Amino acid sequence: MDTVTQTAIIGIDVSRDWLDIHCLPANERLRRPNSEEGHAQVGELASLQDALVCFESTGGQEWKLWAALDAAGVATRQLPPAQIKAFAASRGTRAKTDRIDAELIARFMVFRPEAGRNLPHEKIRLLRALASKRGQLVETRKRLLAQIKAHGKQGSADMFAALDGELISLLDHQIAELEAQIEQVITTDESLATTAGILRSIPGIGPVASTMLIAEMPELGQITGAQAAALTGLAPIAHDSGAMRGKRAIGGGRRQLRHVMFQAALVASHHNPALKTFADRLRAAGKPHKVVITAVARKLTTIANALVKSGQKWTSQTV
Repeated sequence: MDTVTQTAIIGIDVSRDWLDIHCLPANERLRRPNSEEGHAQVGELASLQDALVCFESTGGQEWKLWAALDAAGVATRQLPPAQIKAFAASRGTRAKTDRIDAELIARFMVFRPEAGRNLPHEKIRLLRALASKRGQLVETRKRLLAQIKAHGKQGSADMFAALDGELISLLDHQIAELEAQIEQVITTDESLATTAGILRSIPGIGPVASTMLIAEMPELGQITGAQAAALTGLAPIAHDSGAMRGKRAIGGGRRQLRHVMFQAALVASHHNPALKTFADRLRAAGKPHKVVITAVARKLTTIANALVKSGQKWTSQTV
């Protein structure tokens, strides 16, 4: 990942209506509307200062700004909110306002110049949006099915049967449509289709997991296995002090991707020959179920990264 070469940094706290801006090293504070006009003004400011513009991941509110700045040739970086929060805690910053957040974002970028992600290309952005919406609908369907089950226990299932049936059918149809769109995006791009073919050759990784890996980790195949595990939030974090050795834990990373890789690991631990042997060995050693699945998910991620890097599909000899 590229490191920051600009001496000027512009941190932006992005909200629905406003862009709160903090410029370093000038310590200048500005506010601009979160609109095409505001985006153009930020682009002009960044170009004049030869500045890197950075902002948190906000669930989509930053995407139009990000695309506009990238089109204007401005260097940009999207930062993980959890890292900004931890940085604020390390500085003893407890107050929270948009202006304070913008300054924290800028100062974090100075402190961690290698952090964050660059703007993915357009098809990756489209895949990410489609995969995210599919995930939302799948979660909605899951909750609805849980409610239907609860109605049955309460003896009121017949009252809502027709309505519930219509909702389930609608969700099934919408999910199928999104999956068809996702497949079309992948199959009409040679590079994406090749990567998807490699990923889906791995027992345990199906269409959903392969799409999430492509959409949420565009760095796949260009980084080390350890970096891939860390980006997914599957790298073990030590909690040691002196002679004390605490339990290792996982955290951070890209949460949606980590969740999908856990699901893939459940399948791989039973149907992927190499990973089944690995999982069985951990179980025989008395490791808890969560530890086993986490280890399988981590290994699955590093295997996926290695195969994409080499351009090779899974074989029975793949470890």
